[in-house]
Amino acid sequence: MDKISVRKVAAVIVMARELHRAEGELRGFIDRMDEDEQAALVAIMWVGRGAFEAEEFGEAFATAYAEASTPTADYLIGTPHLVDHLESGLEALGFDALDEEDELMTRGA
Repeated sequence: MDKISVRKVAAVIVMARELHRAEGELRGFIDRMDEDEQAALVAIMWVGRGAFEAEEFGEAFATAYAEASTPTADYLIGTPHLVDHLESGLEALGFDALDEEDELMTRGA
């Protein structure tokens, strides 16, 4: 998962938890990501949702990259249980989202 940092995914999670007040900030954050980072974010969410297994991350990434037709921020914000899926995806890929989230909350994103 070298296309996006765990810290960036954790920042998306933190903002998505506060979507009612941070939607504009979240949209801007995602929109400023490059295409690889956006595709990786979608792929992580898909792994967390169970659409792909962790060992299929490369395939999930390629699919997300190739099939991107809706702005990534719109797609992700419209996804039910986004936070849960991103956390589960990171965990399946061997990363601890909660440590990164805690550090972001302590230091400020």
